[in-house]
Amino acid sequence: MLSFYKAITDKRKKTIYVIILLIFSISVNQYYGHQGINPIDSFFSFNAGYDVLNGYFPFKDYWTITGPFIDFTVAIFFKLFGVSWFSYVLYASVFNFIISFATFYTLEKFKLSINYCFFYSILVSILAYPSAGTPYVDHQSAFLSVIAIYFFILALKTNFKIYWLMVPIILGISFLTKQAPTGYFILIISLLSLIYFTFNFDIKKITFAIIGSFLFLFSFYILLLITKIQVAPFWEQYILFPLSLCESRLEFLFPLEFKRVILRFKLIHLSLIVLVIVSVKKIIQDYKYLKHNDFLIVLALVSSAFALIAHQLMTINGIFIFFLIPILAGFSHIYFLKYFKNKNYILYFLIFLSIVSTAHYGNKYINKRDFMDLSKLNINNGIDAKIFDKKMSGLKWITTLYPNNPKTEISNLLEAIDIIKKDSRNKMLATDYQFISVVMSTYDYSPNKYWYKHHAYPSVKHKYFEIYKKFFIKKLKEGKIKIVYIIKPLWGDDNVLESILASECTTKITLTDILDGYLLQKCEDLAG
Repeated sequence: MLSFYKAITDKRKKTIYVIILLIFSISVNQYYGHQGINPIDSFFSFNAGYDVLNGYFPFKDYWTITGPFIDFTVAIFFKLFGVSWFSYVLYASVFNFIISFATFYTLEKFKLSINYCFFYSILVSILAYPSAGTPYVDHQSAFLSVIAIYFFILALKTNFKIYWLMVPIILGISFLTKQAPTGYFILIISLLSLIYFTFNFDIKKITFAIIGSFLFLFSFYILLLITKIQVAPFWEQYILFPLSLCESRLEFLFPLEFKRVILRFKLIHLSLIVLVIVSVKKIIQDYKYLKHNDFLIVLALVSSAFALIAHQLMTINGIFIFFLIPILAGFSHIYFLKYFKNKNYILYFLIFLSIVSTAHYGNKYINKRDFMDLSKLNINNGIDAKIFDKKMSGLKWITTLYPNNPKTEISNLLEAIDIIKKDSRNKMLATDYQFISVVMSTYDYSPNKYWYKHHAYPSVKHKYFEIYKKFFIKKLKEGKIKIVYIIKPLWGDDNVLESILASECTTKITLTDILDGYLLQKCEDLAG
């Protein structure tokens, strides 16, 4: 009777914790997603989701090296909740709950007390998506990759075959969000699966993994058919061109210095130290532990941490992987209870580390909006972006471009929008402010998802530049574009047409301080 009563109580407590986690994880991200913006980072998925909603698709209608998953799913949110900044941020907020709940669920499956499961997962919800606030490919691919690791270690822990089915599906979705860090996790899980099945061959589990892979590939194939996206542009834009950038990104990784790899991420390393000590201790006691599932689980967690550290070093973004600390501390807690029951100071250390790191990073990177380069700004100086359109209502407008006078930035943009809106000609818009076509309820005919030369599309000397140039010119022709409007500044490209069209093809018109127009004229490049 007592055990039955306890089970009912635990179930009720679990339900309450999940409800609190749902409300809190969504609310905290909704708040920060409305606190300022960095134009190039905040808007490109906003515009892409709107494009997909209106039947313009990645790879076919605009060049992109970031995955289509966010574009399509943001479009779904726009369809369900309406096109607005609220709906856009809600998308990120829901994924903030997903990674938080996945952490809660996984820790519970490892038999950690439900109170501690809630403790670590609520900290994850503070540190995960709120650093960006808005949908962002690096964040979401990292979260999905971690969830794939969760399913993998649960497959080892619980022996339920359904997890083997889910692993390739989640990895596939993550890959269609962004190639890296997903590629590292595919490698980690593949190698560890090979080791596992070498000593624990099970054709049923392997079959489930194969079925999961087939389901993902089949679903992706159906998506290509429905959207009429051809394989060639997908392969060129999403596989070949990004692979060609690997060498330049590796330059950011090296040199592998102690200060850059260890000290810079010291709190992450401290959070996994128990896992490392356990593994080393068990291997010394019995080398056969190398074949044990516990060792593979720890290896998966430690490898994941280093994969995300490597990814962080190779990106040009702000630090966002500190959400790993409560996750790794949670698993360290589990292994502490298993191997160090009488050393409570370790448990106190893990709890203290989790709280202090959350408070530190929460203040430095999230509350101060550091990832969006807003840490030196007074967010309270922001202005409600509903001045542009009710779709933007609730967004506190302030950027690094006009940190002390957002009114000037807004005034300049409203003037530019008015000029563009009054022009009835077929026009293309190139800007980092990729909310403009959304508030005007028009298509911008942009051949790029966002503007960042070399990193987002090939520069002139790149081996894939001619492919990109043909794609760009094809879009100009298909849209019968008469004028290209460029709203300055463009963070990643000084002149979007200079390398594409010969000088005799365009005539530049300076319209305002931030708005230039390029009239397209008949020339060989645009012939046909």
